[in-house]
Amino acid sequence: AISSSQNFRLTIIEQAHNTMTLTTVVGSSGSGKTTFLNDVHKSNKCTYIRQYHTMRPYIPVSKIPNFDPTGLPYWEIYENEGKGDSIQVGGTMAGEFTAGLSGGQRKLLLFELICQRTADQSELLIALDEPFAGVTDDFVPFIVERLNDLRKKHNVILVTNDHVETLTKMADNTITVSAVDRSTVKVNDMEKVERQKAIFALALGDDFNFTSTAEDVRFFADVELFANASLIGVFMFSLFAFGLFIATFWDSSEDSAALVLVAGGIIAYFCANPYLLSLVDWRNAVEEEAEALMHSSKELNRTLKTMLTVFIIFLISWAEFGVVNATTDGLSQIKFWVAMFFDSASLTFPMICTGIYTKLDFQTAQILGSLPFLLMIFLSTTFSPGSGVEGLKELRYLFSRFYFWCMVPSVEDSMEGCPENLNLLYLVLSALVGVAFFLVIQLVGAIRSKKADVETAKLRESMFDDEFHQLQVTLYGEKALKRLNHMASSMHSQGSRTKAEDA
Repeated sequence: AISSSQNFRLTIIEQAHNTMTLTTVVGSSGSGKTTFLNDVHKSNKCTYIRQYHTMRPYIPVSKIPNFDPTGLPYWEIYENEGKGDSIQVGGTMAGEFTAGLSGGQRKLLLFELICQRTADQSELLIALDEPFAGVTDDFVPFIVERLNDLRKKHNVILVTNDHVETLTKMADNTITVSAVDRSTVKVNDMEKVERQKAIFALALGDDFNFTSTAEDVRFFADVELFANASLIGVFMFSLFAFGLFIATFWDSSEDSAALVLVAGGIIAYFCANPYLLSLVDWRNAVEEEAEALMHSSKELNRTLKTMLTVFIIFLISWAEFGVVNATTDGLSQIKFWVAMFFDSASLTFPMICTGIYTKLDFQTAQILGSLPFLLMIFLSTTFSPGSGVEGLKELRYLFSRFYFWCMVPSVEDSMEGCPENLNLLYLVLSALVGVAFFLVIQLVGAIRSKKADVETAKLRESMFDDEFHQLQVTLYGEKALKRLNHMASSMHSQGSRTKAEDA
């Protein structure tokens, strides 16, 4: 008698055809093809080109690290026009349009980028969602050639409504999704396959090995310092606003210092605000660039962007300190600059947190990021010292503006409850309250995410049956045996850890 495992081994050998496979996902409009592919990506964290993949439009194509743009089928046009070194990715971000590549050319750029990045590695899963939308027929030979190169080393899954006939003929597998029954899919001739099981069976592949180098830091500098026009915009607006401030507040009396500080703080906030407003779109673009392997790490880019944004706030605070002292007396000590910087930080750092380090949409991120400014007006008691309902006004100690006003000669005597010692230290610490609160929320989110991962592992293990084995054999052929054994081992380890934790 032949055992079940021997049957699977014989089936694998019989069905072996290519080392790697190309799988297409088909279905009518609205059937959930993109959602299916997105769920595969979530299960595997594979290399991924989205249907509407975004990139920072001001990126100079020639500055992309370790990328040869001459591999693009249209690049010769720009070289002949003398634009090879200057042409940008193009598109719209944060409401600002940047001239550059067309939509179809950007699709081909992403595709070629992945082809070049993955050439030296193997056994990856590459997911492509409508990667050739807007690409004309004359580029089909290029697409076919690159896909054939990819499938020599990697498994490829793609959704497409363009050049369907050509790509379907190339495909080893076809997954059909339905708008009527979203709980099951058809895999080749296998009817009514549980959707989640198909996703787990499909989501196999090694992680892309991408090591950060000095090239990535140089790329960030080339793009964010020298190609991003928003820095010039911040500089020009700050120059205008602070220049107007000097002209309109010139020769203010020392008794009006608090009012001058209020005006200076508001102007400093609005000088940084346009840059802060662009952080959500920047974060979304950088995350999708990382999925398409444009750079090595979205975390590195987030860190560098945070440092750049804090430096901008730092420079603006010096400008604020300069113009305030140009228009009034009594605030020239360095402790007042420290107070100005951390007062500004208390209002802007939360916007950095929500803009860069969350997945919140633009409106929600801006509302939550702007809350400290609004709450400062209501609760710091600096606009009406000593006022407020008992108990509620005790919240003033959470705001750096309160401690700042306890330092200002013209109003310090009217402030209620100013600390006798360590006032500047309290000012600095209170400026970081918003960041601390954000970190606590992030920690809670990380714990919940870890629990969700454990539950997903349990669900995946529960689906690891004969049908699951057969499904992977159908999708991947002989290569599935190695992967199945590896997965079984990993799942056994994960299951053992889960049981231990439950115990």
